[in-house]
Amino acid sequence: MPYIGFHNKEVSFKIVYYGPGMSGKTTNLVHIHKNLRPDRKGEMVMLDTDEERTLFFDFFPLELGQVEGFSVRFNMYTVPGQSYYEASRKLVLDSADGVVFVADSRAERLQENLDAYKQLLEQLESLGMDPHSFPVVLQYNKRDCGNLIPVGTLESKFNLNGIPVFESVAQTGKGVMETVRKVTQMVVTKFEI
Repeated sequence: MPYIGFHNKEVSFKIVYYGPGMSGKTTNLVHIHKNLRPDRKGEMVMLDTDEERTLFFDFFPLELGQVEGFSVRFNMYTVPGQSYYEASRKLVLDSADGVVFVADSRAERLQENLDAYKQLLEQLESLGMDPHSFPVVLQYNKRDCGNLIPVGTLESKFNLNGIPVFESVAQTGKGVMETVRKVTQMVVTKFEI
């Protein structure tokens, strides 16, 4: 649910990058942050651990124009990827307005992707969000690796008809900005309805 600040005429949306550990969630946000004009972004906060780069979240406010006289701000987060951080994932996901699910495209990571997506659906439902109407974009990351999961695999498994899908290589930025543009567009469109 977006935060609407009538006093400062600002709408703040929360976008969460969700997926298994080391799939490229943080790399996506680092690329986005690096490529925005300084006047369009806030400071990025990263908390690192020995096991993975993000313990809790990455966050930065991203300002993008106006909607009906209100400034629009996107607060961008990632969840920790390891399954033992389930409570932290749910906490970060709470009150999200949109999700980018970042799948690791390597075939050996298929089960981890499936488990993480299943957990995403369960957590959305437990938070009172309809996973079938909630703005979700699927990103197949690491498309520069060998032995890839075919695009369509996750959509087929979870009956995700019509979900926006992007192929990416977050380390080089390929597909990253297209993904974030789509999820932000979906979030704003849902809000305007």
